[in-house]
Amino acid sequence: MKARVAVIGSAEFIERTKSVADQVADIELDFYMYQQPQEALQILKQLLPCDAVFLSGALPYYFSKDYHEQLQIPVFYLVQDEMTVASSLLAALYHKKISVERISIDLFDASIVSNVLTAVDIEVTPMHVMDYEHFLQKDLYDFNQLVSFHQSLWENGEIDFAITSVHAVYNQLHHLGIPVMRMADPKTALIRGLQNAKEKAEYRKSQASQAAVGYISIHSVLQRKKIESFAHAIHATAQEMNDSLFVLYCTRGDIEALSSDVLLQLFTETEETAVGFGYGVSIKEAHKNAMIALSFAEKDQENSCCYILTDSKDLLGPFPHKQKQQKLVNNHPDLYLIAQKAKLSPANLSKMIEFVKNKQIHHFTSADLADYLQVTRRSAERMIKKLSDHGYIQIVGEEMTYQQGRPRALYKLNIPIFF
Repeated sequence: MKARVAVIGSAEFIERTKSVADQVADIELDFYMYQQPQEALQILKQLLPCDAVFLSGALPYYFSKDYHEQLQIPVFYLVQDEMTVASSLLAALYHKKISVERISIDLFDASIVSNVLTAVDIEVTPMHVMDYEHFLQKDLYDFNQLVSFHQSLWENGEIDFAITSVHAVYNQLHHLGIPVMRMADPKTALIRGLQNAKEKAEYRKSQASQAAVGYISIHSVLQRKKIESFAHAIHATAQEMNDSLFVLYCTRGDIEALSSDVLLQLFTETEETAVGFGYGVSIKEAHKNAMIALSFAEKDQENSCCYILTDSKDLLGPFPHKQKQQKLVNNHPDLYLIAQKAKLSPANLSKMIEFVKNKQIHHFTSADLADYLQVTRRSAERMIKKLSDHGYIQIVGEEMTYQQGRPRALYKLNIPIFF
């Protein structure tokens, strides 16, 4: 089955993409043209069904970021790299016979120009380069700033030619009579971008079709109708295991498309409801992961919540109140050796590392750890002692949050956490 990709960009970008489309097999393209990159947001809201979105550059990607991050399909853009800049400079130097120091350039990341010139031992002072990455970070972007950058250099006699990566800037400079060319996206980069879009779409579809099983634990037989309504909303088949437990069968795509409103409605209409979903390459694996996820939901301090355990043992939840991610499997060799030495399960070590990653302050008490892992205080203290005996945890202080009782020890993890 062909992957359907929505291509969003300027007229020139769309024409260049059309010229290489036949070099990527099993792909269908829908083209959406804008006049300004800011229009990408509105275009995204009007897309026909597709499997992936391919944007012409960083600007349309940035302007639509808040929206497309909520989509269930991959969205990415054609990245400017050294090959793009080198091709553009070579075209200007060869066809226009202009020296590098007489060229002004705008692009997303100015360091790319430096990398290209350094690679061929060219030193240019001054180098007229302006990037717009810092504008985007501060929400100050205005393409007129880029136009003014080139225009002032031209009017002051400091440049003879401009290279821009923004099509709207090209149109404006051309209108002003300033010699200008667009940043040249090599055909190989476009082909690579389309190929990447196809692969991402295929991977996303394969994930969406993965088996998913859900367990719902309820405390009243009167809630059965609500379970049936919830199952229908996520296109799942429901079976009653007993008076207080239901099992749902669906796909990962159904769960990932689940809106928080549907989940909130379930929890609003049913009291003390625990939900666990599991993904797997087989129904058996999905069942096992769903039961683990359900156990986390039943232990959670929230009255009603949902956890999801993926096939890679990532634990997501609790939904819909908040979301954190824990890794319930440890496949890094160094961490595996630490777990063996401390006689601690690799899964527990992984969860402890995720706990430290998620904390803004890396000192913690046994109560903090117990609360995060949803275990008893004694269990958390046993884990801490095992790691402490081998120097993987140390006491760094104590806190006295109550007027009575003993101070609580503050611990620090002595294990690298960014693997």
